[in-house]
Amino acid sequence: MNDSYLERAQEKIPDPRLLSIIASRRARQLARGGRPMIKTNDQEFLDIALLEIAEGLVVHDTDS
Repeated sequence: MNDSYLERAQEKIPDPRLLSIIASRRARQLARGGRPMIKTNDQEFLDIALLEIAEGLVVHDTDS
């Protein structure tokens, strides 16, 4: 896991438990063939998911 991606993602979702859930769900989608929403050379699904969160492309709906 890329620590800089994690730190940036924590700025968007400060709750570690919630960040873990959202990142793992997105990483699972990527592992099952989902297309990344960013261009990156990273091959690790969790790193891609964290970067997408950090860029604001994956968000948590706080109303649900």
